[in-house]
Amino acid sequence: MPRLSRHLPSVLALALLIVPLVVYLAVDDGRLARMGFTPHVPDWRLLLTSPPAIQIHVAAALTALAIGVVLLIGVKGNRLHRTLGWTWVLAMATTAVSSFFIHRLNPGGSGGFSMIHLLSGWTVIALPMAVHAARRHRIADHRRAMTGMFVGGLIVVGAFTFLPGRLMWAIFFG
Repeated sequence: MPRLSRHLPSVLALALLIVPLVVYLAVDDGRLARMGFTPHVPDWRLLLTSPPAIQIHVAAALTALAIGVVLLIGVKGNRLHRTLGWTWVLAMATTAVSSFFIHRLNPGGSGGFSMIHLLSGWTVIALPMAVHAARRHRIADHRRAMTGMFVGGLIVVGAFTFLPGRLMWAIFFG
């Protein structure tokens, strides 16, 4: 039970994102249909026909998400944690760097960087800092940085990929 209490803030933050969406869906009076929501089997062709940078970005993000869940739940400090941790760092770095080649979020399709690229830049800086903290046995700093990148960079930002007009929305709901 103590392990769960350590992750309670992250679980609460996730709940704060999910609960309003569930309430919104529960009281829907046709809003989703007006937004283009049509239930269907996911259309994976949209991802498979996307540019390579997007495919790499999605694959790396999903890899980091899966490994991150295992790391948050599992025992810390052992060989498995370190091996998965390095794999997670590589997946997060790939996710962040690949995002610099994706320019679809800009208003008017200007093709430049968007505000989300600031988070990618921070991730590229914070990853080595968090690894350095672990190597210096500053475990609290390491845990805080890695959990922050997991929750902020994967959960929160990942949730935004399911907004109308985004690729994940189109794959699952469009």
